Amino acid sequence: MKNVLTIAGSDTCGGAGIQADIKTFSAHGTYAMSVITAVTVQNTQGVFGCQDISPEIISGQIDAIFTDVFDVSAVKIGMVSKIETINAIADKLIEYKPKNIVVDPVMISKSGFDLLVPEAKSTLINRLIPLTTVLTPNLPEAEAITGMKIETVEQMKEAAIKIYEMGTKCVFVKGGHLENDATDILYDGETFLVLNSKRYETKNTHGTGCTISSAIAANLANGLDIQTSVTNAKEYISTAIEHSFSIGKGVGPTNHFYSLYKKAGLINE
Repeated sequence: MKNVLTIAGSDTCGGAGIQADIKTFSAHGTYAMSVITAVTVQNTQGVFGCQDISPEIISGQIDAIFTDVFDVSAVKIGMVSKIETINAIADKLIEYKPKNIVVDPVMISKSGFDLLVPEAKSTLINRLIPLTTVLTPNLPEAEAITGMKIETVEQMKEAAIKIYEMGTKCVFVKGGHLENDATDILYDGETFLVLNSKRYETKNTHGTGCTISSAIAANLANGLDIQTSVTNAKEYISTAIEHSFSIGKGVGPTNHFYSLYKKAGLINE
């Protein structure tokens, strides 16, 4: 079993953040470990507060993993809300040199809460993106990173090229905010892989970005190449959205364990 580490914020209601990451890693047959960067106050209706973990404790958590569990096969990075947090993580990634690094550049919650302070954007671009194996921005995040408006698949490709030139090995631009089918773009500096999937009519999409990036990390840890890892992660999140949960009064979570529940006979269709 491969060991996979998430470095991200905690989500009170369990649909996003490290909770979603751990569920996703487990669903892919990998062992999940976590470094908490922030504790959020949130539920299905929104994010209402955040307590950042100090850079010293973040660095200490990373040291605790890499000085004990030497074979970390992939690292997924999610919410890194301020400059000091990003610098602490980047310094440790440079020190320990994990093979596969997937970064989900979490910037704004669905309810509009700033999960990355605006002044930290340039630090994320300059320090984290060049260390990244796969960067997974959604359209608002890709717009924030590139400064361009993105409304079409062609503009997604243009944005992918701009982001690739910032130093990442691959960029996966997620098109869930497009009006038609959910079209995503993977760019490796030479070719584009266009992934289309059906758009499911559900409001329950809490944690989709965290989940698909974690699925990519788990697939990479399991030895799959980048294109296969991304393609399989796309299939995984589509199934999780199709069978999502109506929990709470707002945007419910996806079903991270649907396939396992079905295999175990816990779901009858």
